[in-house]
Amino acid sequence: MFDRRAIALLRPALVGIARALRRRGVHADHVTLTGFAIGVAAAAAIGLRAYLVGLVLLLASRLADGIDGALARLTAPTERGGFLDITLDFLFYAGIPLGFAVADPGANALPAAVLLAAFIGTATTFLAFAAHAAARGLKSVAYPDKGIYYLGGLTEATETIVCFALMCLWPEHFAWWAYGFAALCALTIATRLWAGWRALSP
Repeated sequence: MFDRRAIALLRPALVGIARALRRRGVHADHVTLTGFAIGVAAAAAIGLRAYLVGLVLLLASRLADGIDGALARLTAPTERGGFLDITLDFLFYAGIPLGFAVADPGANALPAAVLLAAFIGTATTFLAFAAHAAARGLKSVAYPDKGIYYLGGLTEATETIVCFALMCLWPEHFAWWAYGFAALCALTIATRLWAGWRALSP
């Protein structure tokens, strides 16, 4: 819901960092892989109950995720890079709830499982629509710079990162954050199903 605003706000800084990296010969795929490695470290820190460390790492991971796209657009975006980026993004998003489940299985395992199930729903509707939109040659007007058709919703990347940050700041309330965000994801799934049904109708 807030991704377009966040992208517009952060774009100048991301492009500046991307230009500096380009001058040093850094490739967008390198940034993507580095960001994912930092994201894995964030999940591990959360699993060890080092929540503030996990928060810093997950924010750094998402910063890298913004930089890699800006860097790719300064050169020539590739299908390989787009595939790598979206795949590792979804693995990162799955890793954070898993970290909380490991940190306190008794209290967090069920809400983490519910949230992960909701993430499967949002990811499935997102990627399935993108695949069929590509087959039809559809282009996203709202997100023209994305490598695939980016079907928005109530819970996008910005909202997910905010939720993860709240979980790290108040981990004792993880279950409430997880169930609440899963409910918002359910609304996103419903709206994407409706949007996809209409857009892909014969």
